[in-house]
Amino acid sequence: TIFMSDINIKKVSYLAKLALNDDKAALYEKSLSEIIEWVDNLKKIDTEGVKPLHNITEKNQNIRNDEVVKNNSTEEILSNAPEKAQNFFRVPKVVEWDLTTIKEIKDQLSNKKISVQELYDDYYNKAKKSELNSFNQLLEPEYNKQNIINSQSRYDEEKDLPLDGIPLGIKDLFCTKGIATTASSKILEKFIPEYESRVTQNLLNDGSIFLGKNNCDEFAMGSSNETSFYGPVINPWKNKNQINDHLVPGGSSGGSASAVAEKICVASIGTDTGGSIRQPASLCGVVGLKPTFGSCSRWGVVAFASSLDQAGPITNTVEDAAYLLNSVSSYDPNDSTSSNHKRDNFLEGIGKNFDRPITIGIPSDYLKDVSSEIIEQIENTKKHLTNLNIKFIDVEFTTTDFALSTYYIIAPAEASSNLARYDGIRYGYRGKGDSLEEIYINSRSEGFGEEVIRRILIGTYVLSAGYYDAYYRKAQRVRRLIKDDFQRILKDVDFILTP
Repeated sequence: TIFMSDINIKKVSYLAKLALNDDKAALYEKSLSEIIEWVDNLKKIDTEGVKPLHNITEKNQNIRNDEVVKNNSTEEILSNAPEKAQNFFRVPKVVEWDLTTIKEIKDQLSNKKISVQELYDDYYNKAKKSELNSFNQLLEPEYNKQNIINSQSRYDEEKDLPLDGIPLGIKDLFCTKGIATTASSKILEKFIPEYESRVTQNLLNDGSIFLGKNNCDEFAMGSSNETSFYGPVINPWKNKNQINDHLVPGGSSGGSASAVAEKICVASIGTDTGGSIRQPASLCGVVGLKPTFGSCSRWGVVAFASSLDQAGPITNTVEDAAYLLNSVSSYDPNDSTSSNHKRDNFLEGIGKNFDRPITIGIPSDYLKDVSSEIIEQIENTKKHLTNLNIKFIDVEFTTTDFALSTYYIIAPAEASSNLARYDGIRYGYRGKGDSLEEIYINSRSEGFGEEVIRRILIGTYVLSAGYYDAYYRKAQRVRRLIKDDFQRILKDVDFILTP
């Protein structure tokens, strides 16, 4: 095959600073040869004269100046009276409710039907008892004590913030100041950031309370949440015909989707590179939204593929997704891919009818070789929306056969570049070695899991001398054709309905 005849796997692993024994080399060589041979189908598409698309927003990147700042202390002053709240003795009581939406919860908090402390305790206790492995870390109640007091005070003064008191899960890919951020990888097992990501800072500014860090596929590389260093996440749903079998929650944001579906957190923030919010949300029966690239800051998010990664909400309802999107969508000068556009209030349109006729396109090329169950669900959706005076038309893309091949070049290439920073020197896991290069190689080989190594190798290969133009540059040109294809379809329809 192309991969085996053109370049030896050991050479690629050396470039990627990874050590492979003969068995591992044979395993990866077979796997990567199949991928390279498969993505070679991009050669079938003519890209002569097509300008490569580096970034979907096609904006000039504003590089911020480096600024030396003094590190803030991560210590907090905590009260020594854990049974007190707001200078009063707190008497526990049995709390019974079945609140599932942010609006319902905020109404109950505003009307003094429940307190912020009772709400937090309920979700924390449920998360503590969960056996689905959806959290890598649950924060101890003491950590959130002051946040709970401050939130309750705002409700008492009728000055509550948009997400005040709402217990959230945070995918373990967002840097959280003073809280371990591991990307579900051994190489970052003991990494504690000294700063807060822009997305999580926005959530804190809006009053939310973090329950902990959700499990995910290692470095967000996976689609079943089975590549995590902390073990697989389990879907709370069961197959009625195989009740004793565990189901995967999807990935890479599987921990977030599982936790929301199990109702051990009100909502969670995940990341989506090639479906990592939407796919697990679908498998767990909840709502997942990938915002338009550039809407939410990537600053402080452990990077996978910089031109594809985007933060977004996983929630129980569309309205809840609007609450969270209002919070996390903002311009950030620290992120060179952040879009400085006017943000809408996404709650304003909830429950309202469209003010004009709506047309939805169904791509026939997406429905080839799909199961009858999926076709049935699409037909049911069409019937429901047709009753709302929504029109459907058939559409067809010309680039569908090349989309996945393009992704499997661009994403691993960017991952290979982004993950080059993990060398065991400045932070993270450090392997032993008699030389600096041995430390690099052993730290990466021992610290990364198999799926991450596989993607680093394929990315290193397509970026290596002699192959950059043939694969990476070609994929960027095809990417532009894919974008043009979507823009052509969207001239005739308002939405595209896909499986």
